[in-house]
Parts: sequence; C-alpha cells; structure tokens
Amino acid sequence: MSGAAAPSADRCADDAESRRLKIPDAADGEAVPVTVLVIGGGSRGRGYGFFALDFPKRMKVVGIADPRLFARTQFQREHGLEKSSVFTDWREAAELARFADAVFICTPDRLHKDPAVAFAAKGYHVLLEKPMAVSEGDCEAIVAACRHADVMLSVCHVLRYFPPVQKIKELLDKGVIGDVVHIQHLEPVGHFHFAHSFVRGNWRREDESSFSLLAKSCHDLDLILYWLEGKRCLKVSSFGALCHFTKEHQPPGASSRCVDCALSDGCAYSATKYLAMAMGGHVGWPVSVVCPDSKASVEAVRDALRSGPYGRCVYESDNDVASNQVVTMEFEGGTTASFSMVAFTEKLCVRKTTIYGTKGELHCEGEGPVRVHDFLSASSAHHHAASVVATTRLCGHGGADFFLVDAFISAVAKKEPSLILTGPGETLRSHLLVFAAERARRENRVVVLGNDYNFTSRWSSQQITASGAAAAGSVTDVTMSPPSYLWIGQMIPF
Repeated sequence: MSGAAAPSADRCADDAESRRLKIPDAADGEAVPVTVLVIGGGSRGRGYGFFALDFPKRMKVVGIADPRLFARTQFQREHGLEKSSVFTDWREAAELARFADAVFICTPDRLHKDPAVAFAAKGYHVLLEKPMAVSEGDCEAIVAACRHADVMLSVCHVLRYFPPVQKIKELLDKGVIGDVVHIQHLEPVGHFHFAHSFVRGNWRREDESSFSLLAKSCHDLDLILYWLEGKRCLKVSSFGALCHFTKEHQPPGASSRCVDCALSDGCAYSATKYLAMAMGGHVGWPVSVVCPDSKASVEAVRDALRSGPYGRCVYESDNDVASNQVVTMEFEGGTTASFSMVAFTEKLCVRKTTIYGTKGELHCEGEGPVRVHDFLSASSAHHHAASVVATTRLCGHGGADFFLVDAFISAVAKKEPSLILTGPGETLRSHLLVFAAERARRENRVVVLGNDYNFTSRWSSQQITASGAAAAGSVTDVTMSPPSYLWIGQMIPF
C-alpha cells in the first residue's frame, strides 16, 4: 500500500491538519516539573532526557549515573547538574534518600533488574528500557517489586505509542473489519542495522545481552497481544537461525578489519560506511555509538574502526544471535498470528502489518496511512495517524519516543497510572510470550501456554524487600527463589 497509487475506490478518511498535534509546554494538571534521575546516559537515556530540555516546565533531570566519563560529563553539561548529582554507579544514588519523583533505567539489558527493584523499593516511579529483563524470573521480580512498593512502572515498548499503531487499535476496536481472524506482522531490521547492532554491537551475543527475539522484537509480539486484547494466546511455535554472518561466508582475501580490507568497496556490510558518514557530517546514530567515549569526529571514528568492535569484519565477529526468525501463534476462538523478523532487508525497521477480518482487511506499512478495505462495499479508505509537530528532539520511532515519555510524565504528575500503555501486567504478559516462543525455537516444540494467573503471590513481601536491599548493596547473601515458568504448560514435540 505505502508508496503506491490509491485505487479509484479509495478515499481519505481524515485530513492532514486535523491530525497534527500541538504539544503544550505544560500539560493540564502538571503544576511543577516531574523530577527524574537517569540511570544510563547512552543513546536511549540521553534521548529520553531531551524531553526535559524541550519541556522544562514538565520534566527536570536531577541526576545521572553512568560508569563512562564522557556520558556523565555530557549529561551534566546538558542538564546543568551539580557534581553531587553525578554518579559513576547507580548504587551510589540508590543508597541516598529518594531525591527524584522517577527514575529512567536505560542500562544494558542484563543490568535492568537490580536497579529497577532497588529504586522501586525507594519509592521511585520507574521508566524501564525494553526488554524488561533477560529472564522470566527477573521480569516477575521487577513487577512484584513495583506493585509491592505501589509505584508506577512503564516499560519502553515504544511502539504501543506509535501513532499508526494507535490508529490500528482504534479501528479494530470499532470493528471496522469485523472479527480478527489472522494477523501478519513483519519487522525488516535492515541489513546494515543488523550488522551494526547484532553482529558487531551490544546485542550480538546472548551471554552479554539476550537472544534477538527479546532484544529486537519483543516490541512486535507485544503489539500482536495489544491488537488482540482480551484474547489469550494458546500455543506458540518458532523457527529461526543465524545466517550468513559466520566465518564460512567470509570472502577469500577479506581482512579482519574493514579499514584494511581490499574488498571493502564491494561489501554491503563494510564498516568503512561509518567513516563515510562522519566525513559527510553525520555524527548521530549509528556513528555516535561507534565512539561511546568521545565525540564522533572523523579521527575518533577512524581510531574506533581500527581497534573497537565496530571495525570488525562481520564474518569474523563473535556474534551468535539469530538473524531471522518466525513466530506463529494460536489464540482463543481460532484467531492466528504470524510474526517474521529478518535482518536482510532494504528498509530499516519499517514494519508491515496486514490484519484479516470477517468484514474487511487492514494494511499498514511504516507510518501509514492505514488502509482498510471493506468487503461489502468493495471500497477502501485511508486513515492517517496523528503526527508530532517539530517542537521536540524526542522524535525517534516516528514520534513514539515522545509519546512514551509524555504519557509517563503525565501519569506521574497526575498520579494516574492509566495513562501508561505499557504497564506491569501487559508488559509481563508479552515478555513471557517471547520467552515461550524462544523456547519453542530452541527445543523444536509447540509450546502450549497455561492460564495467566496472579504471579505476585509467588513473591513474599520478605523476598521483595530483601531483593531491593540486595540490589542496592545494603545486604548480602540473599537467596532468591524465582517462580517457575508461568505460561508454559504441556510441551508438544513436532
């Protein structure tokens, strides 16, 4: 649909002006700015911090914790922080009395659980980067800690806030295509993006981060559950593998470092592209990630490519995560869904969704519009989603980053958790589905999902309190007994 001429029967369901959103400097009911402590000053943490710079009446950053000098100094300068509010270790901040309304936890995936539990125990409302954690037990512990402390938890499944996703949800809830029968959803990761993040980058190894379905596509299974809200997933299967980015696919004569390789000009994955971007004046993502400890100058990029992980040949890296994976699901009432993640694509994360209903068909690619075809009238309509006016730097994921932080800040200011679309219950449910899908792939099985239940009873108040104290470093030798798999029931080989 996207980019193609609309058929003569198509019509536009709304106009551009009506969907442009005006962003207020201060929202109703927000008398004073929400104060925020940021844990992790990388790309995500710094990006979310832009909300405070663009809307200072609504949010104020009052602290930063990051082990890297460059990241700390940059955050301190941008937000005018005192030295006493800058920490090399999040535990230093957690040992203090609560000095902010909320905490943004933007640490690496494997370092989510401990700070989330510790700061929840201190009474901070928590915005937590996705994935929530890298194991079922850790995800459950985070949710239990936030519920026990009666603090809000928002997990950064930003795509729920993506305007086209909201438009799809609105149309489905109105029944415009009748009962949903099947969902097809595709995430084209982008060939160089996958090489950057999952072959050379921080998410290349499961033992250092997590498997790729969790790290990259927990967003997407979450969307399927969101669109099918009220229907329980009954069964899941999955297939996938690491393709191409292995030693046996390295061309003869290739070098270990792209800057020294005679074949660079003919390689789609050559790291010399970073240098070309820097020389062309582009020093944002992904170039900024190549130089995490300095400004991304041409010389800094060149040095990083000679010695750092981003300069390695993609066929000589130590990566092990899957480059393509499919997940199939069966829901109550016979509804089915399929999801595909693939690295080798032209488009970068321009997701494509088709939903088939009893009365019509819905299709959307990227930012839309959402096209709905009605079977009875044999006509189609285009539905445009809201767009963000250019008054904020927080415009990643098609504006979804802005809407995520906007909702969380409003929820904290107004003490209204219903404003959060990615709260503890729904986020835990989708994470458990991701873990089940990965288990199905690894064990070559169909996983039959058990009834969702109140997992919180698995964690006693004593366990939750001890977990938070241990995470903050105030007690030691706490034995945790994480609950067993919640949704995993009978396992059927195939």
